[in-house]
Amino acid sequence: MRIGIVGAGGRMGQMLVREVAATPGATLAGGTERPGSALLGRELGVLAGIDPLGVKVADDPAALFRAADVVIDFTSPAATVSHAKLSAETGTALVVGTTGLSADDQAAISTAAARVPVVQAANFSLGVNLLAGLVRKVAATLGDDWDIEIVEMHHRHKVDAPSGTALALGQAAAAGRGVDLQAMKDTVRDGHTGARQPGRIGFATLRGGDVVGDHTVLFAAEGERLELTHKAASRAIFARGAVRAALWTAGKAPGLYGMDDVLGL
Repeated sequence: MRIGIVGAGGRMGQMLVREVAATPGATLAGGTERPGSALLGRELGVLAGIDPLGVKVADDPAALFRAADVVIDFTSPAATVSHAKLSAETGTALVVGTTGLSADDQAAISTAAARVPVVQAANFSLGVNLLAGLVRKVAATLGDDWDIEIVEMHHRHKVDAPSGTALALGQAAAAGRGVDLQAMKDTVRDGHTGARQPGRIGFATLRGGDVVGDHTVLFAAEGERLELTHKAASRAIFARGAVRAALWTAGKAPGLYGMDDVLGL
């Protein structure tokens, strides 16, 4: 499959380039960066620290979508909305790992999914997706007398909080309990907050250093506590999952899919 990468010059983009180059059955269709980027014209393989691939960084995402069977997008919400529209226009499958999306942004992705297969996930690692399944099952098993808290830590450069993965884990907990996360989540505590309300799902955000991504879901009751944790040591796990999702889209019907579908979970 011909796989395109938008935002190919960034840390995640370069890792995706390396992963595509190393994956049997995949070839790099191209990669783009923003107009005016100092990376334009650079050889993508050399930029990613591997042998030349004969493809240079460009600034025309429309041309990339026309040349690719599927495009992988780990960029920004505004860029992802634009790419979703291109996906629908060109009939090119899309893999979305962008987080911090608004309701309107998500609506644009859903609109594209009516025309093409779109795989969207807050986290593409196998371990995190298995963690979400465990969280859903544990939340369904334990009663409201067990408080749920989700703690996440990322590097100092991350701009959205809580992380998309933390919110996805919160959604898994809410689904297990049969409640609406939006109505039950607590993302900020400051000052005199009063006692914790039963059934709420709390979030704590930590930022610092170069942490790739740590997530812990705590279930706390009187006299005991259960903690489920995943720690990412390398972004390679996200690139590996995203390329696997890209290959999975071959021959799939239009629709909005998740890593549960890709992994058969």
